[in-house]
This record gives sequence, structure tokens and C-alpha cells, in this order.
Amino acid sequence: MRRREFITLLAVAAAAWPRIVRAQGTKIPRIGVLSPSRSEDASPNRVTLKAFVAGLRELGYVDGQTITIERELSEANADRLREAAAELVKHNVDVIVTLSTTAARPAKQATSLIPIVAIGMADPINDELVASLARPGGNVTGTTFLGPQLVTKRLQLLSEVVPQHSRVAVLWHPRAYSDRTMDGMVKEAEQAAQTLGMQLQFVPANSPEEITGTLSVIARDGVDAVCVFPSPMLFAEYSQIVSIVAEKRLPTIYAAGEGVELGGLMSYGANLADLARQTAPYVDKIVKGAKPAELPVQQPTKFELVINLKAAKALGLTVTRDFQLIANEVIE
Repeated sequence: MRRREFITLLAVAAAAWPRIVRAQGTKIPRIGVLSPSRSEDASPNRVTLKAFVAGLRELGYVDGQTITIERELSEANADRLREAAAELVKHNVDVIVTLSTTAARPAKQATSLIPIVAIGMADPINDELVASLARPGGNVTGTTFLGPQLVTKRLQLLSEVVPQHSRVAVLWHPRAYSDRTMDGMVKEAEQAAQTLGMQLQFVPANSPEEITGTLSVIARDGVDAVCVFPSPMLFAEYSQIVSIVAEKRLPTIYAAGEGVELGGLMSYGANLADLARQTAPYVDKIVKGAKPAELPVQQPTKFELVINLKAAKALGLTVTRDFQLIANEVIE
């Protein structure tokens, strides 16, 4: 056989490999993705999911060829997420990947056998997903974005940009995480407000449909600024929130940079796309036989301050040069 013919034969064999694998009955890993999102195209959840898929691709996994990804999308509603999780369990997937704690908790309730890899958990211990970060001990592992622990820092940063900050509204989703985690966030915010000389007004939104009315109440009450608590539901509705607070001229700080990229004023927190990409190797390890109980939960090593100068100008705010220098990203 000539060298050129041999190379051509190899190329044809490589292209046909996934089909040959299926034909011979070799098992292709099936990954179930559980997302608290009304639509796969809902921004900014789309960015997180794309980053995770990109991370898999970097490890050689291609959906439909070397791996199969089944997506279950549901609103951030516990009952609907439990139903979606049950569907993935019924399909007997090899690994369930959840976007956030909100999806991880019903997934864990649905199965104690199928490994669960969670992207961007809030407080994995308080939310009873793992026994410890170093040794999860059950069928759940993944990454944490430490959002609840950064409440104090966000209020401090907000006070530096908004000179008149005595009255700050906190937009929160009371059922985003466990009662223990939510109570901890509220107490931390109250303690920070006392130190910073702020008066906090906690305003709940339990569904996307409540956001417009809630923010209208905030505006009528004459608050000086808004702090958006971490929440998968609120995260998925950043576009709506950004639009409303811009119309109401309310300076707002978000838990993730996606809010600023959509036109919001500022944010402080972990880069969720990076966390999603970092989660992919855990799926690879589990597919190859590793146990989630022995895979430590990964914590972010850096947090990003993002500021939008265009939004600041529209609100009549001046962002000092010193503040811009400490920002990780300045959008002009």
C-alpha cells in the first residue's frame, strides 16, 4: 500500500470512528444537564452552558459523537426542577450536571447513585449538598462561586461609587437557596449596612413576573441604589432588571459580570463562565471512574470587579480614576 493511500485510509477511519464505536455497542457517556432557565437561549445562562460545553470540547468530548448531552430546562421552581431531575434519572444518564445550587438540590433529592457535578454552587455545606469542601462524601461535587460570602464587599463597593447611598434596596429571591444560606446572607448584609451607615430595604421577587412590580415599588420609595442578591432566577432575568433600573435611574450592583455586560452599572463576584469551564474536567474524571465523594469542591481563586462607565454617566455618577484602576474590567 502506498503512503498516500495509507494516510487517506487513516483519515477515513478516524472520521468513521464515532459511528464504529456506536455500531460495536461501546457505551458513549450520557450527560444530563439540569438548568433553572426558561429557555436555553436565555441570557446570561446561555453563556454558562456554552462555557461548560467548550470545556468538554477541550477535553475531546463532542456532543453527538464522543458524548451525548441531554438538556432539561425548567424555571427556578422547586417542583418543576424535581420533575426535570426525575426525567434525567429515568433516562439513566451517567452524570447529571446542574447549573447552580437551585438545580443541584432537586437533583440530589432525585438520586443518591448518579454522580452530580454542580456549576457555581452558593454554599454547598449550608445547602446540605456536601459534607465538606475537601471531601464531599456523597454523590455531589463541582464548583462554588461563594456569592453569599461577598455581600459585604458589594455593599462597600456600591457606597464608593454612589455618594448618596443611605437607603439601599436589596432585590432578593427568598427561596433561591436553603433557609440557612438565605438567613446568613440577610444577616451579613444587615451587619455591613450598619458599618457603612446604610438603611436596607429587602424587597422579594419570587418569580420573573414579580420583578417589574417589585422594582417599581423600590423606585417609588425613593431609594438611592439597589443591590441584587445572588440567585439563579434573578441571574437569568438580568436583562429585564438592567432595563428597568436604567429606566428608574437606580444605580445597581450585581453578583456577576453578566449584569454589567448587559448595561448595568457594576458587579463583583466570580467569573461564572470560568467556573463552568473548570467544571468540565470533573465530568471527564467521573466518566473515567472517579467518585464525586472524593473530588474536592473547587472554589474561585479570584473575584472580578466590573464597572460600566457608560451606565455611570447616564446616572450622573463619577467613577474616580483610582476606582477604575482597581477594577478588573472597565466597560466604556
